[in-house]
Amino acid sequence: MDWDTLDWAALDRLRAGFLEGRPTDAPYWQSESDLAAYDLTYAERIGWKWDAVLRELAARKWRPQSRSILDWGCGSGVAARRVLTAFGGDSLQLWDHSPLARSFAAKSVRAKFDGLEVVQDVDPSSNKEPIGLLLVSHVLNELNPTQRDQLLALIARAQEVIWVEPGTHAVGRDLAGLRDKLKAGFSVVAPCPHSAPCGLFAENRERDWCHFFAPPPPALPADPRWVGFAQRAGVDLRSLPYSFLVLDRAPLAAPPPPDAGRMIGRPSVMKPYARFLGCESEGLPLLELPKRVDGPMVKALGKNSPAALYRWRHAGGRITEIETLVPAKPDDADA
Repeated sequence: MDWDTLDWAALDRLRAGFLEGRPTDAPYWQSESDLAAYDLTYAERIGWKWDAVLRELAARKWRPQSRSILDWGCGSGVAARRVLTAFGGDSLQLWDHSPLARSFAAKSVRAKFDGLEVVQDVDPSSNKEPIGLLLVSHVLNELNPTQRDQLLALIARAQEVIWVEPGTHAVGRDLAGLRDKLKAGFSVVAPCPHSAPCGLFAENRERDWCHFFAPPPPALPADPRWVGFAQRAGVDLRSLPYSFLVLDRAPLAAPPPPDAGRMIGRPSVMKPYARFLGCESEGLPLLELPKRVDGPMVKALGKNSPAALYRWRHAGGRITEIETLVPAKPDDADA
């Protein structure tokens, strides 16, 4: 599959199903052509979200200790490929209720990671063996109650979990609710700056949700293939909202300080200040960062994703002091 032979009938059908966001009991992959077209386009956009999450984990100096990986609901295998590139691994188990997807994902992984042990036809729910690193990607709004219970049972057996989802209101709040239920057995690595109950479920917070925006590749706006795809598919290449959750059974080597905070969503940058929804152990304050407090940071927020963690002081909704604790990526000193 290449850009000149894209199966647009398959892509249109798949996108219509994704936009419905309803639980499904049957695989939506009808052919290997479906998966190839998806992997080149929509899966690659999901890969950019995974890239953002993995960059943040590197900036936080966290990496999984497990060398065995399970990609549950693997689709075309984009999550597994991104994680193997970032962390490596000794073995990979792929599971999807579609045999076509398992086969495609296995081929795509073997083509890139020669010698890796890949298992594709063993249902992980059929045994009770421990799981190392569990990957979950863009499945939450598609699960029926039985499938959701199966996933939670797998998480109960996992040592580490990296979970990336669309950054919609419903999915972001759902994942945050699961975070509160799961944190009793795990350390919450990210995105949270604290281990307190999620502030989304306080009174009058029903409109808010935990989400972030991944930057697309810098050269994307100049790539005529992607520009043409975006116009034909009706997608905005600049907007890549995602929600995520990273869990580890082991205690964090360097947990965030008690006064750490982070920005949720995309800050609104105006002439005199930047305004954003903050997340801290005390809740979700709506804050303004005046230029006179940190003009370069306000300017940077208009162009780049916020840092992973900050330390700030605020009074009356206005920040009086702010410093970056963890940048958005390891080489981003200005985040």
